[in-house]
Order: sequence, then C-alpha cells, then structure tokens
Amino acid sequence: MFGYIRPMQGELKVCELERFKACYCGMCHALGKKYGLLARLTLNYELVFLAMLLWDGGEAPVIKRGRCVASPFCRKKYCARNEALDVCAGYGVILTWWKLKDTIADEPFLKALPQRFAKLALYGAYRKASREFAGFDGEVRKEMESLGRHEAMEEKSLDGAADKFARILSAAAPESLPEGTGRPMHELLYHLGRWIYILDACDDYEKDVRAGRYNPVAALHPPEGGKLPGDSALRLQTTLTHSNNLLCSAFELLPVSAWTTTVGNMVYLGMPQTCARVFKL
Repeated sequence: MFGYIRPMQGELKVCELERFKACYCGMCHALGKKYGLLARLTLNYELVFLAMLLWDGGEAPVIKRGRCVASPFCRKKYCARNEALDVCAGYGVILTWWKLKDTIADEPFLKALPQRFAKLALYGAYRKASREFAGFDGEVRKEMESLGRHEAMEEKSLDGAADKFARILSAAAPESLPEGTGRPMHELLYHLGRWIYILDACDDYEKDVRAGRYNPVAALHPPEGGKLPGDSALRLQTTLTHSNNLLCSAFELLPVSAWTTTVGNMVYLGMPQTCARVFKL
C-alpha cells in the first residue's frame, strides 16, 4: 500500500538482511494461512516494520524453509508464525480494506473498478480480521471517516489530515504493553503515521495535480508549473525530519529485542533515504 519504511540494505550485516527477508516472507505466510491467498496481496514493508516493533522482546525469531507462492520451485527462509505476525496480518487486511473503500469514494465509478473488485475479493478476509480485531477496526473506521470528511471539504490544514492518519497507526499499539513501554510505542507509531501520510501526499503531488484530485500538500502549497515550489519542498522536508527525529527519540525508549538493530537501521537510515528519493535529492 505504501512501501516507504525500508532498511538501508547496504548498512545491514548479511545475517541481519537475511533475517529481515525472512520476516517479510513470514508476514506473507501469516497472511496466507490466516486470511487466504488473496490476502497476501496486502503485504507491504510497513506491516513488516510493525511486526518487528511488536515482537516479544524475549522471543527469538524461528527461521524455517518452505516453498513460496511467488517462487514455487525455490525453498526460501521465512519466520515461523507468532503473535506479532498474526496480529499485523489482521491489521494489514483491515487497513487495506479501508484504503480501498476510501479510494472508491474518491474516484469515478469506472476508474475505481479495480479497487471495487479488490474490495469484493477481500471481503471475507476483512470480516474475519474485523471480528478478531474489532477495537482496531473501529478506530480505523472512525479516523478514516473523519479523514474522508476533511478531504471532501478540501481543508488546507495538513497537520489536521496527518493527525487523523497518525491516530490510526497509534491505535496499533497493544494495550497490554509493559510499564514504561506504552507511551513511547504510541508516540513512535503516531509520528510514523504522520510521516507516512505527509510523504505519501508529497510523492503523489504531481500526479494528483495533473488529475485534478485533492491533495493535502497541494491545498496548502499550490503548484508552480504543475510542480511543488522549492521553498515549500524545504518546509515539508523540515516537518518530515522533525517527525522522524521524534520517532527516533521514542524508539530509543523501547526495550531491546531481536529486531532492534534492523528497526534502528530503518528509522535512522531507511526513512531519510526514502525521503530523499521522494524529493529527488
């Protein structure tokens, strides 16, 4: 769905990169086993990042080998299913469902036909996930409906729109976290959501302007020649860096886990690298 939260692979050790890839494949396995083959299409890097964050600090990943749907003739390493992977699989199905619903509401009927078919195909998986994670589904529903009203009014408040999406990711933090962990986890996920929403709007800026669609960044920073003005781009890079820094501060307060080094690579190196790519720096 997004794909912005990736590691800087060249800075990972070989064993760390292999484990990251195994976690990615493990998320795909969890999606398929719990919600069916089509649910695997909801896989993205953000889900893998969230699973590593929610991983039990005392639990080491168990690596297995198995055949992959995308590569059936090759046995690949993957993390065995556990609670973090299963929870994030459900969250991924729910988020994708509401994202499809939002896209369908924004686009003309014919243009949104692929999303309509995808939503119909995902219905069974969504129903199962929404029953299992009713609290998260309710929060996503509330904030997505609020975000939809905000965008329909073409508000010029970028922070207002980003706040609503940030609250969705913040709701992914478990309620039963150890003392001293809950607040930094909520803060990290909140600023991650804010960062993703603003960066996604910047990434889609020129495409949305050409199509005449509402874009929260374009509403606040009108285009010059169909492009984002240079001074506006600098201000947006500053606010994204600020969210990234706050996210990193929260990360430092979390307990150490098997994925701490990889997650640290993603927030300190991967996110700035993605930001530079979007702004073509």
